[in-house]
Amino acid sequence: MDRREAGSVRGIEVVGMGQSGMIQLGTIRWFLRYNDWANDHVLLAAGQVGDAKLDQPFDMGPGSLRRTLLHMLVAEDVFLKRGQGQSETPWGNEDERILVAQMKERFDDIRRRRDAFLATLGDGDLPRAIVYRDSFGSLYSTTLGDMLFQVCLHSMHHRAQVVNMMRRLGAKPPELDYMYWVRRPAKDAG
Repeated sequence: MDRREAGSVRGIEVVGMGQSGMIQLGTIRWFLRYNDWANDHVLLAAGQVGDAKLDQPFDMGPGSLRRTLLHMLVAEDVFLKRGQGQSETPWGNEDERILVAQMKERFDDIRRRRDAFLATLGDGDLPRAIVYRDSFGSLYSTTLGDMLFQVCLHSMHHRAQVVNMMRRLGAKPPELDYMYWVRRPAKDAG
């Protein structure tokens, strides 16, 4: 069974997002906004760690706080380019020794380009197949909707690693739970 088809996985009935039309552009935009908020908070906290500690080796993720942040940055850029139809998208440099502030500028640039791209799309574009080469040179096809959703899921995975690294460095990581982003104080609890 193709993982995008309806069926049962480990006893749970699923309908794959790639072919069912479950993903809507408004939902993707919403989760990308959360993704941006969470990335901004991670970068703000990482900027307080100190440049030297960004390169301390860890046995998780890409191996250091700086490399993990750069991996997130590179991935968001690559997935945007792939979504825009650039099938040959070489993976960027994750070994740069750039400051967190420079990473923030690059994330902001990707966000502007991504939002401009999203403004050209409608829900009917999301099932469109995108053919691309991965970082190992293998050719794949994925729907545009799944690719855009992957940006959020990929960054979420690596933000968890960043938070863990920050704890190991003795730094105070930000609270990134989705509910911290959406909840508001109740005006009248009674």
